[in-house]
Amino acid sequence: MTPAPTNAPTGPNTPTGPASAAELARLAALLADPTRAAFCLALLDGRAWTAGELAAYAQVAPSTASEHLTRLTEGGLLAERRQGRHRYVQLAGPRVAELLESLTAHLDPPTTPPRGLRAAGASAALARGRTCYDHLAGRLGVAITDAMTARGLLDQDGGFALTDAGRDWLGDGLGIGAAALRSGRRPQARGCLDWTERRPHLAGTAGARLCDRLLERRWIRRIGSGRAVRLTPDGATALHELLGIDSAAAGLV
Repeated sequence: MTPAPTNAPTGPNTPTGPASAAELARLAALLADPTRAAFCLALLDGRAWTAGELAAYAQVAPSTASEHLTRLTEGGLLAERRQGRHRYVQLAGPRVAELLESLTAHLDPPTTPPRGLRAAGASAALARGRTCYDHLAGRLGVAITDAMTARGLLDQDGGFALTDAGRDWLGDGLGIGAAALRSGRRPQARGCLDWTERRPHLAGTAGARLCDRLLERRWIRRIGSGRAVRLTPDGATALHELLGIDSAAAGLV
């Protein structure tokens, strides 16, 4: 038998070992079912849904939904809690959200446009601005990320990191201090590949705190109960003053 090259990684704990391959296959199997995939995409809004709400959303029987949710929870993609007789589930954390958004960005665009005025409007709203778990995505998220980069607040060349000027800007301009940017092992800034723009938007703790602050100040508002958000007139003014963003030219309003 030909021996393995001396510089080749070996053993079950290496990145290409049998254990890693098995885990990757297990993860792929969790997302291979259309119903489970639909549940995960719905939960990208960052909120907790009941099993009944997800069953209605995916148009499956409650018993079917329960089976799929159990698999997703046991597989580590979802977290659940029970309140009374209700079973609530949500994504297990930001890393799961970023994985889903990145995977979706690698898909080919739909070959057929949405049917009906309502579906087309919903699709356009998601592309214009939405939440990706707890941070901003779509044209709005990418426009903010690009403007921060252009002003030296965010460094995309040496990785994806806030600069000293960026931390000062978040504190002075938005009241997001250093303590608010510390959140365990989660990075302050992280690039998340946007599935509609096919370019990165700001994730990480900074992205989450920025989204929270824009919602608190009513510079953005949620559209209905989904992920889509819209930029308010006050928000358009604020983004122009803070980052020089022309919201009309950027297609944000």
